[in-house]
Amino acid sequence: TVLQVVACSASINEFYKQICWALDLEVKAASRAFLAKSFRSALKDIVTAKKQRVVLVIDEANLLRTEVFEELHTLTKFDHDSQNLLSIALIGSSSLIDKLTYRSSAPLASRVIARSHLNAITPEQMNEYILHHLKIAGVKKQVFSDSAMTAIFRGSGGGLRAVNNLARGGLIAAVIDKTELVQAEHIRLAASELLQGAKP
Repeated sequence: TVLQVVACSASINEFYKQICWALDLEVKAASRAFLAKSFRSALKDIVTAKKQRVVLVIDEANLLRTEVFEELHTLTKFDHDSQNLLSIALIGSSSLIDKLTYRSSAPLASRVIARSHLNAITPEQMNEYILHHLKIAGVKKQVFSDSAMTAIFRGSGGGLRAVNNLARGGLIAAVIDKTELVQAEHIRLAASELLQGAKP
């Protein structure tokens, strides 16, 4: 069983509510202890009754508050560590690694058994990535010019999220321009819009 949550800067109680909701538990405003107990009880039921392993996937884990991050290692402790009922996968930006180096994160860091870092993709991989997503969307013709592809790569540095944002923005700019082929200028417009949106 895979439980997926997207982290934010919410309190530890809100985090516990998130993971309870991932288990389809109905929880209202309650204490941290009650929420933790509800989660652990439901987790044990899944493992013992369904004979399934449970993996909690926390996306954007780098956004977790320090006190929430410090609490994570307690989620994996069952019967004084005699049972391993829950695995946690933390996904986030490079600042996630920094958080694991904090002294307060030592109990969690000691439980990390594998780490992986996704490097920026190459121009060829980016082209395949974009064409794959266009194929999934049912688009059979070429919608990005070679110059647009080059502009996307230069603007994104090969980061997948930036590739997605620039490609999406370029498509919108091309629609506004009433053209069926995205050009480099459309990508530049998308990049400028993204930069403006990022300003405080």
